Amino acid sequence: MEVLVTGGAGFIGSHIAERLVRTGHDVTIVDIMEPYYDLGLKRRNIEAVESATGDGGSVRVVEESVTDRASLDELIDGTDVVFHQAAQAGVRASVEEPLKVNSYNVVGTLELLDAARKEDVDRVVMASSSSVYGKPAYLPYDEEHPTQPVSPYGVSKLAAEHYARVYYEIYGLPTVSLRYFTVYGPRMRPNMAMTNFVSRCVHGEAPVIYGDGSQTRDFTYIEDVVAINEQLVGDDGADGEVLNIGSTDTIDILSLAKTIRDAVDPVLELEFDDPRAGDAQHTHADVSKATELLGYEPVVGIRAGVDRFIAWYRENRDWYDPLVRAS
Repeated sequence: MEVLVTGGAGFIGSHIAERLVRTGHDVTIVDIMEPYYDLGLKRRNIEAVESATGDGGSVRVVEESVTDRASLDELIDGTDVVFHQAAQAGVRASVEEPLKVNSYNVVGTLELLDAARKEDVDRVVMASSSSVYGKPAYLPYDEEHPTQPVSPYGVSKLAAEHYARVYYEIYGLPTVSLRYFTVYGPRMRPNMAMTNFVSRCVHGEAPVIYGDGSQTRDFTYIEDVVAINEQLVGDDGADGEVLNIGSTDTIDILSLAKTIRDAVDPVLELEFDDPRAGDAQHTHADVSKATELLGYEPVVGIRAGVDRFIAWYRENRDWYDPLVRAS
């Protein structure tokens, strides 16, 4: 199949593209290469996708924005399935630049959906986020939970979901929106809490917790996310739906920091700082809808995933570690 992956130089997008190339699909990556973090890491992501081409598929990379309609029309021509991962990521970044987030995440999504509608693609799989829920009325979140996002990022993802639903209901464009719950794993963004904890511990520095550490997260390992996206290349069982994509368990941030500290350098103390604006206090996914419609069964628990990530981090410090890159 001909597949378009927007944001394919990013963490999740590159893993999806890599899997699809390995399984014989012809993948086009479009990415604006926004320097939200070190572009050298994004180039490594692209290299990982390109290294998979020997298994049968192909890849080409286009450096362009999803807000450029003319480029989108050309890229989507002949495309069977679109995986829309492109977005201005980051809750805290969205608090600082809400207009930029709206441009990429809302306007860019609308342009993509409209281009896909006119080219009659088979399916658009959208990356959404647990940030659409906001403060919990109850836990775990199911898809019927009220959506009251507490950050511009969450608002932008909710708006994008509604556009996807409307394009399915009015125009018949098959869409599926996947609400990711804190995805982590090899090549993850270096400004995430887990990466910061590991990096500081590896360098003999205390991990810094923002707030009191009682915040809980439903961390989802990248392999589980890739598997459900790959399934949607040909599975129409969730068209028009919004699905939670989470993990098998939750963990509070304090316990996460202690788990990483104990695995890397048990003698380190923990440090605390002020909480950050826009961060949700708790996330916890009810994935029963995804299980019912698609058979989704996350297999990597948080502690096994943390061990995998620490091992990968140590093996790839020469290019991934922020202090090594800076030296």
